[in-house]
Amino acid sequence: MNYLETIDWILQKIPSYQKIGLNNLSYKPGLERIINLCRYLGNPQKSFDSIHVGGTNGKGSTTNMLYSILIEEGYKVGSFTSPHLMDFRERISCNGNYIDKSFVVDFIKQNKSFLEKESISFFEMNTAMAFQYFREKKIDIAVIEVGMGGRLDSTNIINPIISIITNISIDHSESLGDNELKIAFEKAGIIKKTVPVVIGEDISDIVKKFFFKFSLKNNSPIYFFLKKNFKSIKINNNFFDKIIYQNINKNLVLYTIDILNKKNFLISNNSINKGLINIKKNTNFKGRWSIIKKKYPKIICDIAHNKNGIKMVNLQLKKESYENLHLVLGFVKDKKVSSFIKFFPHDSYYYFCQPSIERKYDINKLKILIKKIFIKNEKFNFFYSVKSAFFSAKKLSKKNDLILICGSTFIVYEIFKLL
Repeated sequence: MNYLETIDWILQKIPSYQKIGLNNLSYKPGLERIINLCRYLGNPQKSFDSIHVGGTNGKGSTTNMLYSILIEEGYKVGSFTSPHLMDFRERISCNGNYIDKSFVVDFIKQNKSFLEKESISFFEMNTAMAFQYFREKKIDIAVIEVGMGGRLDSTNIINPIISIITNISIDHSESLGDNELKIAFEKAGIIKKTVPVVIGEDISDIVKKFFFKFSLKNNSPIYFFLKKNFKSIKINNNFFDKIIYQNINKNLVLYTIDILNKKNFLISNNSINKGLINIKKNTNFKGRWSIIKKKYPKIICDIAHNKNGIKMVNLQLKKESYENLHLVLGFVKDKKVSSFIKFFPHDSYYYFCQPSIERKYDINKLKILIKKIFIKNEKFNFFYSVKSAFFSAKKLSKKNDLILICGSTFIVYEIFKLL
């Protein structure tokens, strides 16, 4: 098989949770299969140091910031993130370069029979491929983003030098639980015995208490980020300072680095500065408040897709100047749309649509839900495709308006394909 045939096999034979949703084909919680797969590969995860990044929102941003900073410090660094936006290889990279196509082809070719025989899931295969690639590249350290939860996530077979939990909010409740404490229990699974853990600022007192007890039981030093006790360093021309939620992620990264420095894993202020400035160049970071057109009209994409993520996007909208707001919104079917749709400005123009995947929130069902929530709004429009919604928004917008595309990674993906 060539590369395209290999990717087609991966997507067809090992369907992903992102594409088809939660079922026994796409999501297989538990560590037995990934332990067996990595043992079969010679336990590549034991060949490098790592930083493990969990939480509900901000995992990807935090991972990419750390990845870029470590590159600038001169380390040979691996990065494992999910989901991908445009290219499967975005998930696995080393020093700013995506995994080699030839490695993907060879990995599947060499391990195809084992993957099929052991019913390995899409994410388990990705995780093992990343570990194998990092071993081959002889990296110094990897920044590993948790896929879902933590306790039973495939990435949780690593023994990191430090763990990070960015925040806790309701998401993936069908598999992680329907309240903060249940979700916190799953996220806390990445806290390893004697390994320090850093906890982000947007954490309720009851969850903080739970994490404290959990870390105490594991003899793991725990560090709670407190903004009032934290002095951020000045970053020159830093794009992330302009984005509220990225500034929160940035401060957590700086706090983590401060702890690493105290443990003699040294990272200079110069590397921090360059890492944040060069994050897009080093990581191809996109999809988080991505400005794809600066004016006439201004167009922004953001992959926020749960209650807290949408809240942050709306806080950011308040910093924007525009005449009218046009919202191109689409979701996947397991998202609790009613819990966050009202956060958007009510006087906006809405262009609801559905992504072209099996897991889509069907536009006809969405239409019924929206009309129940808002009863009457003449600014609501419904479309069967992202393309038609986007072009309708462009046609009706004026030069001083703002178009925001949001609600799902897959909506943003389809917009990027159109550009």
